[in-house]
Amino acid sequence: MTVNLAAELTAARILAVIRGTDTAGAIAAGTALLAEGVRVVEVALTTPDAARAVEALRAVAPAGSLVGAGTVLTAADVADVAAAGAQFVVTPAVVESIAEAARRGLPVAAGALTPTEAYTAMRLGASVVKLFPASVGGPAYLRAVRDPFPDIPFVAVGGVGLDDVSGYLGAGAIAVGVGGPLVGDAASGGDLAALRTRARTYLAAVRESSGS
Repeated sequence: MTVNLAAELTAARILAVIRGTDTAGAIAAGTALLAEGVRVVEVALTTPDAARAVEALRAVAPAGSLVGAGTVLTAADVADVAAAGAQFVVTPAVVESIAEAARRGLPVAAGALTPTEAYTAMRLGASVVKLFPASVGGPAYLRAVRDPFPDIPFVAVGGVGLDDVSGYLGAGAIAVGVGGPLVGDAASGGDLAALRTRARTYLAAVRESSGS
């Protein structure tokens, strides 16, 4: 069954980005995030043995959750993460993996910064555009880029701290993607209790910003 990534992210409002130096740590971090109610999680391919982490998280993910792979650059990357059970892919830029994932029916959050890149990404088959790094221009830039493209679903990713959540959602992002400020060192074997606390805090922030 094909995932409607835009709808899922609009409902979840937060995408957790796991990028670590330890496979077991990445799995533990993802498991903790899913247990705390974070519904959409990606494991970056810069994490050692990321495909195994994706597979492990798929096995423990609660119903209604999504586990995907990030930093997916090539057609070969798409094949690897699809085999591991990734339900969506994320890219940092407009790269060959977008068209390949779309060809396979695998939803893509495609990285783009400029209006031209955002438009091109959608033409290549992206499901949503990951505005990255969003911190370069902040919510005001997101709002400006959305003006000519009101139908493109944007996810703000890159340097999104807790205090930035309401600004990006208020500027029209369907969700925010959060890596370091949320995950911290947990994906490298660090403090899982602190991660769980941050997860609850971020979830409360997106609920408040969404008026629910």
